[in-house]
Amino acid sequence: MSEKIDRAMKLFQEKKYKEAIDAFSSVLETEPDNADVYNNMGVAYSCEGDFDHAEKCYVRAIELDPELAQAYINLSDLYYKSGDLSSAVGTLQRGSYELQDNLTIAHLLARVYIEDQRWDDAIEELERVLDGEPENYDAYYDLGHVYFELGDYESAIDNFENVIAYEQNQNNELLYYALAQAYEANNQIDKAISNYLKAIAVNDKFTLAYKKVGILFLAREDFADAVEYFENYLEFDIPDEEKDSVQKLIDRVKSKI
Repeated sequence: MSEKIDRAMKLFQEKKYKEAIDAFSSVLETEPDNADVYNNMGVAYSCEGDFDHAEKCYVRAIELDPELAQAYINLSDLYYKSGDLSSAVGTLQRGSYELQDNLTIAHLLARVYIEDQRWDDAIEELERVLDGEPENYDAYYDLGHVYFELGDYESAIDNFENVIAYEQNQNNELLYYALAQAYEANNQIDKAISNYLKAIAVNDKFTLAYKKVGILFLAREDFADAVEYFENYLEFDIPDEEKDSVQKLIDRVKSKI
């Protein structure tokens, strides 16, 4: 029977999804309780865009094996992509209940909570993840965003700084940008500028960071630096209306220099 499963998986890997579905179905004729086959067939149906059959396969896989983590993940992803956040949450909650030590499911549940703006629930799940995986820097990053949305900028900064302390994240312009926004919101302008500049150093095409730096230099009355970054910003492909607005601002600032 393993030969039939191997053939089905080979067809799937070759992206011959319809043939793979037929091959998985053939396996189920003699192994009707094989949860892994149902799960794999669900993925094949999903790749074909047949979400109804995919859902049925994932549900059946979970019925047969309530501890099959990937089936919960696949089913929740199906719901999430269709915009059904309630069903995605429900699926992951059940998976988290059945597999209480599975921190991947807990983290995915936290991210769906974030999407649904259920901040307190997201914090609870992310803290559970970090209790079990204290070096999960993706969880710190997500937690930073949650605290930012809640207006707790000090906690957001602490979490983003924790991520940056991890060497592999020191070339991530989006992380520096998020940290800069948190410092800016916390009225720590010098540190905000520093991190926007780090974002630019990592990616000199990071358009928004140039405008942000220009605005903060302007607020600090460093007019020459403000003009420099506004002019750099104008070199990018931005809407004409935005260009006109920024150019008028540059002209006003130059009159003060």
